[in-house]
Amino acid sequence: MSETPASMSAAETAQAVSSRKITALAATEAALARIAVHDKVLNAFTDVTPDRARAKARTIDAEIAAGKSVGPLAGVPFAVKNLFDVQGLSTRAGSKINRDLPASPRDATLIERMEAAGAVLVGALNMGEYAYDFTGENAHDGPSRNPHDPARMAGGSSGGSGSAVGGALVPIALGSDTNGSIRVPSSFCGIFGLKPTYGRLSRARSFPFVASLDHLGPFARSVKDLALAYDVMQGPDTDDPACVARPVEPTTPLLTEGISGLRVAIAGGYFQQNLLPEAVEAIACVAKALGATQVVELPEAARARAAAFIITTTEGAALHLDRLRKRPNDFDPAVRDRLFSGAMVPAVHVDKAQKFRRWYRARVLELFQSVDVILAPATPCTAPKIGQATFTLDGVELPVRPNIGLHTQPISFIGLPVAAVPVPLEPMPIGVQIIAAPWREDIALRVAYALEQMGVVVAPAPRGF
Repeated sequence: MSETPASMSAAETAQAVSSRKITALAATEAALARIAVHDKVLNAFTDVTPDRARAKARTIDAEIAAGKSVGPLAGVPFAVKNLFDVQGLSTRAGSKINRDLPASPRDATLIERMEAAGAVLVGALNMGEYAYDFTGENAHDGPSRNPHDPARMAGGSSGGSGSAVGGALVPIALGSDTNGSIRVPSSFCGIFGLKPTYGRLSRARSFPFVASLDHLGPFARSVKDLALAYDVMQGPDTDDPACVARPVEPTTPLLTEGISGLRVAIAGGYFQQNLLPEAVEAIACVAKALGATQVVELPEAARARAAAFIITTTEGAALHLDRLRKRPNDFDPAVRDRLFSGAMVPAVHVDKAQKFRRWYRARVLELFQSVDVILAPATPCTAPKIGQATFTLDGVELPVRPNIGLHTQPISFIGLPVAAVPVPLEPMPIGVQIIAAPWREDIALRVAYALEQMGVVVAPAPRGF
């Protein structure tokens, strides 16, 4: 795949645009051209916004010509999961029902912050319906496809985000993660993803799924690009009640500080079960590179996953109850049936799940008194085939859709920050989670950057189209 402005990293593009080696318009046109050709295979985009993108790019070029600084993402094309409000578009959230909504009058906060840093929005991305999905298969828009093998899943629910970045259509995309929807596509598509601490990045003007579990975050093909995007999106926002207190804590300058002295452990017990050989190999590669031998066990992780299921399905059902009553046949049946089930969970079980959640969070946070990061698999396997219904783990045949998130749910359940990093195995990449204590995205990203510099984790070039 020849290098064009669209296939350059975000950092390289911003430097080239700022120094006037290329124009923001040229970078934008290259991305739009690449989308026009390759999205026919990948099905990552549901909406492309060429007029808006070109207008923004021309403004950036004019400001640079006038000697103005346009930000650290000058001219960088990016795209967003279609649950972000985009001015002029209906916020689909992967659904048929939401297409009847009026066009959004204003962009989501994170889009505003990306564009304030000079980035150029080129479109909205495919996703699992209402974010209740791990596969990237949308019943209304078709499946997002894996850039390393289009017959395979991109992962969900941010499948279009993973596919677009993994396929080098854009260097940065934004997605959401409730139970693993950034980390799963990162793993399947061989890219970097960041699920920040709960409350770190604003969710204002994005369509919710489970308010107490929802996170927004970036995807990229390098750690530096991931950190650049994350840094420009930081900051409190009174429009999101969960994001009102944290100051901006830049991570990009810290990447090169190295990891000497950091205490790295491997998640044991539950996190070493239900894995195919490729997931075992990926963890072993990362652990060896970091010299990690200590094993820690997250107490009652299996119960944490069960509690996450209960909270997810009941909060999700409450959000969609009116739609379920009025338009049940317009849902993806798999999503509708899980939401119906959630509406019938007795309140006593929800109360127990929330009490356990508080206990579990306190026990896990105790682990970070003796370690700085914990390594865990991102997915139990590489990307399954599109339409694949089951896979076999530890001799047991399990349904694919709910069990891809085996190892992500017990982490997002308590809002910990995680950098997902790609191990470029053959024939398909697979991800590893680098888990840090709350508000320590900087540590997770430093470890990810060190691994990238060693060549242990890398986003492989797309090869499926």
